[in-house]
Order: sequence, then structure tokens, then C-alpha cells
Amino acid sequence: MDLKKRFNLIKRNTEEILTEPELEGLLKKKKHPSAYIGLAITGKPHIGYFIPMIKVSDFLKAGFHFKILLADIHGHLDDQKTPFELLDTRMKYYMEVISGMLDSIGVDRNKFKFVKGRDFELDPKYTLDMYRLSALNTFARCRRAASDVVRFGKEPKLSGFIYPILQALDEVYLDADVQYGGHDQRKILAFAREVLPSLGYKKRVEVMTPMLPGLQGEKMSASEGKSKVDLLDSPDVVERKIAKAFCPAGKTENNGVLAFMKYVIMVLKEDRKERFLVERPEKFGGDVSYKDYKTLERDFVSKKLHPEDLKKAMAKEVNRMLEPVRKRFKGKMSLVRKAYP
Repeated sequence: MDLKKRFNLIKRNTEEILTEPELEGLLKKKKHPSAYIGLAITGKPHIGYFIPMIKVSDFLKAGFHFKILLADIHGHLDDQKTPFELLDTRMKYYMEVISGMLDSIGVDRNKFKFVKGRDFELDPKYTLDMYRLSALNTFARCRRAASDVVRFGKEPKLSGFIYPILQALDEVYLDADVQYGGHDQRKILAFAREVLPSLGYKKRVEVMTPMLPGLQGEKMSASEGKSKVDLLDSPDVVERKIAKAFCPAGKTENNGVLAFMKYVIMVLKEDRKERFLVERPEKFGGDVSYKDYKTLERDFVSKKLHPEDLKKAMAKEVNRMLEPVRKRFKGKMSLVRKAYP
């Protein structure tokens, strides 16, 4: 794959890259750069996590060595969203469910590596660097950096202010050229670029994809049941949730159904050279299929494609995608109950 194709593959469906010239320079310099994504192990992953998993696939296709950081310490630092005694079981849950998602989209699990936060974040040199960055940054700066990610209450805990410092150092100790995350991470990623040079470390490239709107229009969130489809939801629950999703005819704004079509289903369809089929009675125009998202959106906006028909077709695709995850958890439901009692 030539330089332009590698660059375009990393860039596709991104919200922002800090910076594109730096990414291009990195690809010119290295045939196999290193990248990672950090997942704080808190709430149950939902179908919105397919966006980062597809981007993991893009990095691998572009020749990157890739690591998935299961950020256990971060999960506890964020206002104790994960109690300390549940870190190990939630770590196991995340590893299983993320593996199932990557199976679903056809990623070879031998081509990436899981890393646990505690494997390196307790290293003495890492800890010393954490103290050094703590001495160089104010509460206000750290809070600003973490404000879109960490839950700060009326009396915020010290751990939330440490969170962005650890995330910056993760780039160094994972030996990463690129950190990838959702656009909600932007302030932390910009913080990392600002502070790492103060310790003599290089700035990394930061790649961000959009946040998926929820089924009811707001951000899809693990803590808001009505906004999401869980990865272990049964087929009938998936159908019911998507049938109730906010998807007004002809409207694209805050439309979680269209967003999932754009960033997940149609990306996979185009990569596999498959068409997305919408089944309809003849009296409503008969079956129609789409090879790209642009055409699908055009028909939706012009009201040639009805929301109910789109949602039924999408529910079928989502259930197909979730089947490998469900299979992976057969006989393992005790893990789910232990991780989320």
C-alpha cells in the first residue's frame, strides 16, 4: 500500500488529526509505526465501540503495530466508576467483548496486542515522571484537560486531576507514535502534546473519530440505557431498541441510526464490496440496496427511504454483527454478573 492510501485509510471518517502533516511525515519515515487506543474499563461497551474497532482495523491495514490498552487504573481514577475490587473481572470482560467485536469485523487477533495499565503504570520510572508532570501543571489545567472525560462532582477527587497526566505518559511508555481515541478525548490529547516536551519527550500524533449519537439523539453512553444497544442484547431486544430509535424522516441531525450506518455498517459493506439491502413490500417500492452511504443518505433526506424500513434493515445487520460476540459469551455469563453485579 502506497503512502497516499495509508494516509487516507487512517484519515477516513476521522473528526480531527493533530496534525495531518505530522502523520504524513511519520508514514514517510516508518513502514510500521506504532499506535494504540486506551479503553478505561468502566461501563459495558456498546455498539458505538464498533467505530474504534473499525479504526483499529484501518491502522492494521495501513501497516501499524497496534496495542489496545485496557486502562484499569484509569477506570478507578475516574470518580471510582469501577470499584477497585472489580478491576480484574471487568478487565476480563473487556478483553472478551472487544475480542468478539474484532472477530465480527474480521480482524486477526494475532495482529494486535492487549496491554493492561498496571503492567507498566506502576513502574518506578513512570511514577517518577508522573510526579514531575504533577509539579509542572496546575489543578485548573488538569481539570480543563479532563473535563470532557472525567466525572467531576461538587467536591472532585484528586484522582480525576491525575487522569490526564497518566494518559499523556501512556504514550511514552507504550512507545507509541500515535494515540487514537474519540473526539471527547481531544483536550487530553492536546494536553499530552503540550506537556510531554517539558520532560524531553516528543509530541505524538493524535487521531480522533466522532462520537456516535445515541438512539435517542444524545451521545451514546454506557450509563444511559435508552441511548445504546448493548453488545450482549438478544436479537429481539436489538430490534425493539432500534425500532424505537430517534430517526425523523428526512432529518440527519443527531440521528443515531444514520450515524451508525455512516461510520459502521456502510464502511464494512464498502470494504467487503457488499450492498446494504432494505427489504420493502412492492407497494412501497420493493427492495432497494445501497453500495455507499452517500446514496443512502440522499434517499433518506429526499424521503425515498422511510425510517421504519431503514431501522428494520439496520437491526438485521446489527444482529449479524453481534452474533460472534454472543457466541463468545456462551457459558461465560457468570463473568458478566461478576463484572457488573
